Amino acid sequence: MKMYVISDNVDTQTGMRLAGVEGVVVHTQSEIREALESVVNDKNIEILLVTEKLAKNFSNEIAKIKLGMRLPLVVEIPDRHGTGRTPDSITSYVKEAIGVKV
Repeated sequence: MKMYVISDNVDTQTGMRLAGVEGVVVHTQSEIREALESVVNDKNIEILLVTEKLAKNFSNEIAKIKLGMRLPLVVEIPDRHGTGRTPDSITSYVKEAIGVKV
C-alpha cells in the first residue's frame, strides 16, 4: 500500500518523508491540480494524505476525488500548526451522523 502526501508547507512534507512517505509541496491552484492529477493517474497510490488547510482551500478539487473515485483514499492531516478543527468536532460529527450524544 503506497501513501503520498500533498502539503502546503515544507515541514509537513519533510516529516512525512522521514517516515517513508513521498510527497510534494504546493501553493497555487495549478500546482494542486497537477499534483492531484499525478496521484489519480498513479494506480499504486492508495492513500493520499492532504493537509487540512490545503484541503479547505482547495475543497472542490479534493471533493471530486473523495466522492468520485474508489482510490486513493483521501485523509486530511493536521500540519505543524495543529488541527483546524474545534475541540469537540468529533463528538459533534457523531451526534450529527447518528443522533447520539457522546
